Amino acid sequence: MISIYDFHCHSSASDGALTPRELVRRAAGNGVRHLALTDHDTVAGIDEAQATADAFDIELVPGVEISVTWESKCFHVLGLYVDPESEPLRRGLGQLQRIRIERAERMAARLAKHGIPGALEAVRTMAGEGMITRTHFARFLVAQGFAETVSDVFGHYLVHGKPGYVNTRWAELEAALDWISTAGGVAVLAHPLRYRLTASWLRRFLTAFQSHGGQGIEVVCGNSTTAQIETAADYARRYRLLGSVGSDFHDPAFPWIDLGRLPPLPPGITPVWEAFAPTHAAANA
Repeated sequence: MISIYDFHCHSSASDGALTPRELVRRAAGNGVRHLALTDHDTVAGIDEAQATADAFDIELVPGVEISVTWESKCFHVLGLYVDPESEPLRRGLGQLQRIRIERAERMAARLAKHGIPGALEAVRTMAGEGMITRTHFARFLVAQGFAETVSDVFGHYLVHGKPGYVNTRWAELEAALDWISTAGGVAVLAHPLRYRLTASWLRRFLTAFQSHGGQGIEVVCGNSTTAQIETAADYARRYRLLGSVGSDFHDPAFPWIDLGRLPPLPPGITPVWEAFAPTHAAANA
């Protein structure tokens, strides 16, 4: 199934395999007409993506995926329709980028203690000018023969209790939502069912999210089942949140998640692009 909207994807500015230019070209080839680039804790790829989107007559929605800590748990919040030049947003992302560098150093040190040296130099090379993420470490470990797939690495090396795991405190929820709001954007909870939370914990988070200005929830994700979509849609209706769709595309090597390969939003959900885009356009006219 093809969607002309894809509001969650990653380029080489963070942990995606394609450059922003290549990403937009792939989206165009897949029939996507409205694309949000949402790299982890950075807006560095947006200018390049915008230039390519203009050439392909695609609406590029400037975005970012912000790492948040709430009640000692990690969440990812998408900022859509943000102004990439917003100083509060850039300052906040700068803080997170420094945290990412510190985390990478600690992860590499832990891996070295377990007999796996050279990780920091390798992931720095892989990331280039982009953000260093756990995916870079996973690719390094696969290349070194410690696992067959990136997914295997996460389960055996990069989660709690494993050699490469580092507990990290990210942005406070209220601060992250303020950065997004100040940048003129809308805050959307990414992949709400991937956090391995009980329903009561997720309800608690959504209550806090909404109270601090959160406006949307990603109802359709790249690997969502029909049941998961319906569950996320129920949360959207219950909390009166706008609905978004996003592949969370990273790499063409994983063809089961691709740009625009998304089912539609269920009925009774107001799409974020219908509710927010007209307001955004008027505010910037």
